[in-house]
Amino acid sequence: MAQGQAGDYRILQEAALRDHLAGLPDIAALLGGEPAAWAITEVGDGNLNLVFIVKGTSGGIAVKQALPYVRLVGESWPLPLSRAHYEYLALSRQAQLAPGLVPALLHHNEVLALTVMELLEPHIIMRKGLVAGTQYPRFVDEITTFMARTLFHSSDLARTAAEKKEAIAAFAGNHALCKITEDLIFTDPYRIAEQNRWTAPYLDGLAASLRDDMELHVAVSRLKLKFMASPEALLHGDLHTGSIMVTESETRVIDPEFAFYGPMGFDVGAVLANLLMAYFASAGHERSPGERQAFESWVLETVEKVWIEFARKFIDLWRSEAGGDAYPISLFAGEKGAARLEIERQAYMQRLFTDTVGFAAAKTIRRIFGLAHNIDFELIEDPRKRAISEARAVRLARAMMVEAAAFRTIADVAGAARKLRDWQPELSS
Repeated sequence: MAQGQAGDYRILQEAALRDHLAGLPDIAALLGGEPAAWAITEVGDGNLNLVFIVKGTSGGIAVKQALPYVRLVGESWPLPLSRAHYEYLALSRQAQLAPGLVPALLHHNEVLALTVMELLEPHIIMRKGLVAGTQYPRFVDEITTFMARTLFHSSDLARTAAEKKEAIAAFAGNHALCKITEDLIFTDPYRIAEQNRWTAPYLDGLAASLRDDMELHVAVSRLKLKFMASPEALLHGDLHTGSIMVTESETRVIDPEFAFYGPMGFDVGAVLANLLMAYFASAGHERSPGERQAFESWVLETVEKVWIEFARKFIDLWRSEAGGDAYPISLFAGEKGAARLEIERQAYMQRLFTDTVGFAAAKTIRRIFGLAHNIDFELIEDPRKRAISEARAVRLARAMMVEAAAFRTIADVAGAARKLRDWQPELSS
């Protein structure tokens, strides 16, 4: 990791980036050829950063540089460059816990807030594939392995209290990005906020109803408190289908700059929320009735399998690799103790499932009424069709958040989504 003075930071455009990479012998050798001939393309389509693809005669790399502000908004919204440091820490830890499921790290410069990573090709952003109706048969196995291993092995079930507290401290400074989550997911969609937006005028009434719904406000506030006050495990912090790159045979998780220690259900809920949004958006991408039926069935099957496989793998890790200070094995000796601990494991997973359902709901609502939206909905050209798809998703999300007791199993969630597939909402116009 390169060192330097904070004042040395500068935004690297193509020429400066070329010079910087040329000064890194290992990177220059990987790319091959003369630096002047390297092809550099800025491809960042996210909300925060610059992202470049650099290709030489021998190979390619991906380069990410944090900007000192929110790219989506501009310089009026400053943001600490330190988020690049936390992303590097998270990727390093995730590579240890879930090898092969994140891009390889090749270089990090803390002063420039710049990270060089393995170029993932022919991978695409999963969200784009879902919009196109593509199915990914390896996704369930690989995303559940990633979540089970990163969450379990960073939790009190696997780590001593001292190790866990030191790890929490290492990520505690990433509070600026936590603040974005706290505002944009748990607060702004439920009040008048300058940066909120939605499919107007069709969802105007629904937006107003969210602002008046006190039961929903209580439910989302409870989730916000849990997000702020429950450092259960190291979270990716932004684990949506725009932060997952895929082929039909491989899954890689990218962009953990929101990483911090928080409630496990937030990560799992984010994955489920984005699958559910892909399901509801699918009708808006149909060119003929029933065209995407097989895809939609696959999405709901995937929703169910993600939770089932995650829970199975997490409990298997607890049974075989528990070394943390929580639930010390000395308290559960013999057959009687083992049986009672197994009952508690199931109860633990049920509580985690309830958290997951609530966080999935919050992640859904923010993508429809908050600042940053999903292309799943945004690429539906007809705004009325888009609003119908979004209203269906919101109806499910509200139920998941306020009527959480009605969702005891993941089949309950998938079944409720299926029932809303053709529901016709009353739009404002």
